[in-house]
Amino acid sequence: MSLQIPDYPFQAYIFDCDGTLVDSMPLHYIAWVEALKRYDAPFVFTEDDFYGSAGMKEQDVVRQLNTRHGSSLDPVGVDELKMEIFAKRIPELQLVGPVAEFARSIHGRFPMAVASGSAEPTVRASLQATGLIDLFPIIITPERVKHGKPAPDMFLLAAELMGVPPGECLVLEDGNSGLEAAKAAGMQAVFIPRSLR
Repeated sequence: MSLQIPDYPFQAYIFDCDGTLVDSMPLHYIAWVEALKRYDAPFVFTEDDFYGSAGMKEQDVVRQLNTRHGSSLDPVGVDELKMEIFAKRIPELQLVGPVAEFARSIHGRFPMAVASGSAEPTVRASLQATGLIDLFPIIITPERVKHGKPAPDMFLLAAELMGVPPGECLVLEDGNSGLEAAKAAGMQAVFIPRSLR
């Protein structure tokens, strides 16, 4: 399956990381399941739950799960353990080929940024492991904004740092929260389906 880019003279491009540039979602899911198990979560965290929360900040996912299941898991603790488990598996990461190829093809011709719901050390390590780190001088993660996806803050900050009006940016994203954030930022977006990986 090929990547379809809208026919519009975009001036800049913003890429999500997990599930968009790197095929990290299966490893993230394994890390989530293991972390929740170690915290004795009283519910099963399904793949549907996982993909439904794509792009959200990890601690917000735990809060949402607590609300849904009437549990009281520690959002910070689960987040830190999940990141620790995932970090050990970063060397196993693979690229999402068509998206990585597109990023390489426009590198040096257009400003580019990464806007990811994961923590910055995780994003940098993922891009480093897959050889993409040098393509992205601008990396936006939830620590840098007041509200993560689905709020538009991360994409608006990326546009500001690239010096490009939001309406001239294209977002590449695999998560619903990211697509909502792009829309709220006044940006066009391309959905990256799982079948592209």
